[in-house]
Amino acid sequence: MIEVLWAPLLACLVLTAIHVYLGLHVLARGVIFVDLALAQVAALGITVAFLAGHPIQSDAAYWYALAFTLGGAALFATSRTRRAPVPQEAIIGIVYAVSAAAAVLVVDQAPQGSEHIKQLLVGNILTVTPAEVGTLALLYAPIAALHWLVRRPLLDISFDPDGAGARRAVPWWDFVFYASFGLVVTSSVRLAGVLLVFAYLVVPATAGALLARAPWSRLAVGWALGVLVSVGGLGASWAWDLPTGATVVVAFGALLAALALGLAAGAIVRAARARGPAALSGVAAALLVAVGVAGLLLALFPRMDHLWLDWLEAAAPAAHALFLRVDERETYRDAREGVERSVAELGRVRAMQEEAQWGTRPMSEDTQERVRQYLAGRTEMLAGDRMVLRTLRARARERQRWSVGLPLFGIGAGGALWLLRRRRAQAL
Repeated sequence: MIEVLWAPLLACLVLTAIHVYLGLHVLARGVIFVDLALAQVAALGITVAFLAGHPIQSDAAYWYALAFTLGGAALFATSRTRRAPVPQEAIIGIVYAVSAAAAVLVVDQAPQGSEHIKQLLVGNILTVTPAEVGTLALLYAPIAALHWLVRRPLLDISFDPDGAGARRAVPWWDFVFYASFGLVVTSSVRLAGVLLVFAYLVVPATAGALLARAPWSRLAVGWALGVLVSVGGLGASWAWDLPTGATVVVAFGALLAALALGLAAGAIVRAARARGPAALSGVAAALLVAVGVAGLLLALFPRMDHLWLDWLEAAAPAAHALFLRVDERETYRDAREGVERSVAELGRVRAMQEEAQWGTRPMSEDTQERVRQYLAGRTEMLAGDRMVLRTLRARARERQRWSVGLPLFGIGAGGALWLLRRRRAQAL
C-alpha cells in the first residue's frame, strides 16, 4: 500500500499547501466559484489542444490551458470593481457555463470524448509519478514566495477591500493574484482534475473560516484538515477499490458535513444550558416534521424508496416479517439466506479467479472456463433471489402504508402543531 500511495499522497500535500492559502483569498473575496471557472477554462484549453492532436499530458496541452487561463484571469481582474452594474460572481458563472459548454462541443468532435471529460473532471492522481510531484512543487514554490513578498496588498484587497491600502493599484494587484492563481489551477487540473482542485481550494478554507478568526489561524486549520482528508481519502480509496479523486472529494464533503453537525450540536448544547429545555423545542419540532413527512410519503407512495424503513428492517429483520403472511415469511427467509450464500460464494470464487489472473494460483484453461460458467449461473441465482425480496418488500410496504405511515403522519403533524402553539403561548 505504501509503495503505491506515497507519491499520490505527496501530490495531495503539495495541493493542500498552495490551494488552502489561495482558498482563503477566494473565500474572503466572495468569488467562491472562481476556481471552478478557471479550472473549466483550463480544461477547455486542454480540450482544444487534444482536438488539435496533442496528448492531454503534453507540454503543448499545458501551454494551451495556460493561455486560456490567463485570458480568464485578465477578465476577472478587470471586472472586479466596487460598484459594477453586474456582480463579479455573475461573470464568473457565465465564464464557467460557456467554457463547460464549449468543452462539450469540442470534445464531441474528438474520439473517446467521454473518457476525456471524465479525466478532466476527476483526474487520475493515483498514477502520478515522483517526477511530476517534484515539478509541481518547483512550480508552486516561486508562486508561494511571490505571494509572501506581496502579501500586504493582496491581504488588504481580500480582507479589507474598503481600506486605504486596498485602493492603490487594485486592478494590477488583482491581475497578479488571478494570474498566479490561474497558473496554479492550470497545473493542478492536469494532475488532479477539476473537482479535486476545487475541493482542495474551497473546503479546507471554509473549515478554517468556521473554526478560526485570524487569517493565519484559518490557514493552519485548513492545512491540518487538508492533510487529514488526503490521508483518509487515499486510504479509503485503496481499502474499498474506489476512484481516488472522487473518493478524496467525497471525503472533503463528509468532513465539512461532520464539522457543521458538530458546530450545530455545540450551539444547541450551549443554548440548552443557557435557556433550559425550551431551547430544544426547535430541534424537537424539526424531528416531528421529519417523522410526519416520512409517514405521509409512506402512506401516499408505498413503493418508493424509504431508506429509514430499510435501515430499520436491516437492524431488526423481524420488523419486516410482521407485515408478511406465514407463507411469505418462509419465502422471504429462504430468499434472504440464498442471497447471503450467493454473495459469499461469489466473493470466494472471484478471489480464486483474480489469483489465477495474477498468476498466484495455477489454474488450467478448462478450469477457468468452468469458473466463468459457475459465476454466471450463481449471479443469475442471486438476481432471482433479490427479485423475490423486492417483490415481498413491495407487498409489505402496501400493508405498512396504513398501519405505519398514517400513525407516523399523525404523530409528527400533531406534535409539531402542539409545539408551535406552545411557543406562541409562551411568547405572549
